[in-house]
Amino acid sequence: MADILEIKDGVLHRCNDKTATSVTLPDGVTKIGEGAFLYCTSLVSVVIPDSVTQIGVGAFRACTSLSSVVIPNSVTKIGDEAFMECTSLGSVGILGSVKKIGEEAFFGCKTLASVKIPNSVKKICNDAFVACTSLSSVEFGGTVAQWKAVEKGNNWNGGVSAKCVKCTDGEAEL
Repeated sequence: MADILEIKDGVLHRCNDKTATSVTLPDGVTKIGEGAFLYCTSLVSVVIPDSVTQIGVGAFRACTSLSSVVIPNSVTKIGDEAFMECTSLGSVGILGSVKKIGEEAFFGCKTLASVKIPNSVKKICNDAFVACTSLSSVEFGGTVAQWKAVEKGNNWNGGVSAKCVKCTDGEAEL
């Protein structure tokens, strides 16, 4: 697998095999660079190691077969358009350390049904989940008060079917 991945100084710059269906990133990768998997339309699954701290702009954009993703505790930032147009993405688990979900990060993920957001998130940018028309379950790992304190950009949840977010102590309106 390492031969299809272009990695330099801990940054994954590109997957050179657009037909790869499954990719396990090696330990030591600290950042998934801008457009690293752009238009890898056959990619169904990816394993992201705990060494990754950032997912770059458009890193998985238009990976139309990607069905689910778990973003490890080590990641603190999900870049703009990171998973934009991943039209088969059904679930996203964002673990403990993410502080910011970038603009249009999940834009157009029309089959995305559930997302778990940790209480470490302090900002959800503009249009982050726009056109995620199947998004019916949003869970937040903190309290209602913590959810209300999260800075939310314009139209961050435009077109989602969920009307509330499940928090540890109750529900809050989206």
